[in-house]
Amino acid sequence: MLDKSKVRLAIAPIGWTNDDLPDLGGENTFEQCVSEMALAGFTGSEIGNKYPQDVSVLRHKLEVRGLQICNAWFSTLFTSQPYEVTVRNFIAHRDRLRALGARVIGASEQGNSIQGKDVNIFGPDKPVYTPQQWELIARGYNELGRLAREVGMTLCCHHHMGTGVQTEDEIDRFLALTDPELVFLLFDSGHLTFAGVDPVPVLQKYIGRTRHVHLKDVRLPVRDQARREGWSFLTAVRNGVFTVPGDGDVDFAPLFDILEKSGYEGWVVVEAEQDPAKANPFEYALKARRYIAEKTGL
Repeated sequence: MLDKSKVRLAIAPIGWTNDDLPDLGGENTFEQCVSEMALAGFTGSEIGNKYPQDVSVLRHKLEVRGLQICNAWFSTLFTSQPYEVTVRNFIAHRDRLRALGARVIGASEQGNSIQGKDVNIFGPDKPVYTPQQWELIARGYNELGRLAREVGMTLCCHHHMGTGVQTEDEIDRFLALTDPELVFLLFDSGHLTFAGVDPVPVLQKYIGRTRHVHLKDVRLPVRDQARREGWSFLTAVRNGVFTVPGDGDVDFAPLFDILEKSGYEGWVVVEAEQDPAKANPFEYALKARRYIAEKTGL
């Protein structure tokens, strides 16, 4: 069982409205999303594209529902734009998140990502960093980590399909190149499983550097079809490759066991982008909440 005094449970809004595929859940409002999150029993949220930009407005709408922002996606662009652009954008993002009460910043290098492109996610277009790019990205993440630490926040790298930090070897290299006091891991069970990587040994190896966790399940028959037919990442999402914990093929028991035995402190976040017309977001939020309560005691 996970310690309720150390581990908090959140859910991402991507099951209600999808930032990368705006037609998925375009009809769902921000108010519906956060109200259903609270009704399903969650106390934290990440940020979606329909969330109010004004910090005071957003904080109020969350507080009356008993919700808190725990993190929000940040795209680094070290491989495609001037270095200073990412640093400047990061500072603004950091300050807004901190004002909302978050203490974690999840980031992914998106300068050459193919996750939003209409290409085979398992094909040859996946970025593979050159030694010079690795050096640049490591330098950039160390600087962002220092900027986060300056204000009492923690920077985490979100390994992700379609990027240069996707495989276990790439996660190994990224973490070896970055400062373990400044840069941490956002562990995502779904992206590792999608990539064909067993998530259990990865979490076991890096539990000491894990500061944020995404609980995402995968429907392996859909993943395998995506591989056979050369689907893009977003095509796979539309076809239901991801789902909430307990509804797919990921075995969460050993992951929960690692979190428990390590004394993990922080947020665990249900994040499963689906088409809400096919997978009612409130019903799936309830399904995830009940499964996690049963398996972890949260």
